[in-house]
Amino acid sequence: MNPSRQIASLPGAFGGCSLFVSLLVCAAVRLRADTRSDAPVAMDPVVVKAEKTHTLFMGADIAVSLDKDVYVVRDVIGASWVININGQEKIVSAKQAPLGLKITPTLKLTERSATITGFKREQAYTFDNDPSVRLTRAMSQTSMDNFGAQDTADAQRDRLDTMLGNPAAAVLVPSDQQFGSDALMTTAKYIGAETHPGVGLNPSGAVPTATESTIGGYFHGGATDALGINAAQVQISANNAAAQTENGDKVGGRLVKTGLDAMEVTFDIFSESTLHNPYVVTMTRFHPKNSKPGAVQNLVYAEALNPIDRKPLHVHLLEGGFPFDFEVLDFQVHIYDRGIEIATNIATNRVELTRDEAFDYVKFEYIGAHSKDTLPAAPAMGKLPADLPTRLATGKYTATYYVRVNKDGIGVDIFYDPECTKRVRDDYLQGVARDIRFKPALEKGRPVDGVAVVRLGQLAI
Repeated sequence: MNPSRQIASLPGAFGGCSLFVSLLVCAAVRLRADTRSDAPVAMDPVVVKAEKTHTLFMGADIAVSLDKDVYVVRDVIGASWVININGQEKIVSAKQAPLGLKITPTLKLTERSATITGFKREQAYTFDNDPSVRLTRAMSQTSMDNFGAQDTADAQRDRLDTMLGNPAAAVLVPSDQQFGSDALMTTAKYIGAETHPGVGLNPSGAVPTATESTIGGYFHGGATDALGINAAQVQISANNAAAQTENGDKVGGRLVKTGLDAMEVTFDIFSESTLHNPYVVTMTRFHPKNSKPGAVQNLVYAEALNPIDRKPLHVHLLEGGFPFDFEVLDFQVHIYDRGIEIATNIATNRVELTRDEAFDYVKFEYIGAHSKDTLPAAPAMGKLPADLPTRLATGKYTATYYVRVNKDGIGVDIFYDPECTKRVRDDYLQGVARDIRFKPALEKGRPVDGVAVVRLGQLAI
């Protein structure tokens, strides 16, 4: 007798205090008596939650339109798509010509999954448009301009010194103009001023006095140097060049003439089962700045990744090609391994399922897709023994088998013949048959008992 259940079933049980107390006392006495006699205590059954083995999520099938045909993407090399045409792999790059991509959102069910941590995405700048890069380049250019102006000023002053009777200054002119466009020409010609320092200064060749050669601080008249350059022009050029060097610490122009034009994505990813040929695909829906309200564009970015295993792999993407100051409406990350999409913890509409729940979903989808068809049973999913590949490699279990399947898609028995008269008397194979789940046979869309053909070496479930 279960006292608690009896209390609940008695009319007015909680209205009479004496009856309630009496029942509790009787229950306690009985429990002590059972304990002293070492009698087993009856326990309520414990419900153990089934392991979540599958993930249902919203994935995306990606195909490339090429030559009026559509080809499913099988892989990514670098940032190029890989498709299969008549059994041959073909690499298709968007850099060569605009590509037409067909992306179909679809619910996917998988046992394979990967975990993403530290996920971060934000709008950013491409390298050439990065303000820090533009600032560095502008400062470098300004520095070079400053050097050039200073060299010009020094060279012009040396020319004036030469014209004023100092031949040694002529040697300095080429070295001062080492950054100028006419440095070599100056070196070849101006060195002659050592022997003709005063050409054109005055009829006597004497050094002019300040009174007769300058007005307001500048040379005047027809005085020229060895290259035929007027002395007044030389001094003006020297003063202007020197003035330019005062702006050497000022960066000219606006540094940021455009806005954010990229998406920067970072995360770590790992997987319990190794992904040997993984690649990432991001899909961004955005609204271009200054476009019509409701205008939406899409940008798809793909990049191959190193193999993914239990050790976290760091991924950093800088995706360019966006219009300046775009508005992000939706952003998705999809992980694939050799064309097969892998579930992640950040996938859209993600639901974890037990193996039985996953099979119910498979059956529901299958029956719904063939509501009027008559079809035989076929393997759908299962958990095959870990040593099966080894046994197959040694030549065992290579025959074709026939499994009797009930209308619920459960394997009942396994046989050597399609008539199911020669039963397989091998416990190992019987266990394999029971662990496989089948798409049930259909008769005009209605599930019925049937027989499925099974070739263990060709199973892809």
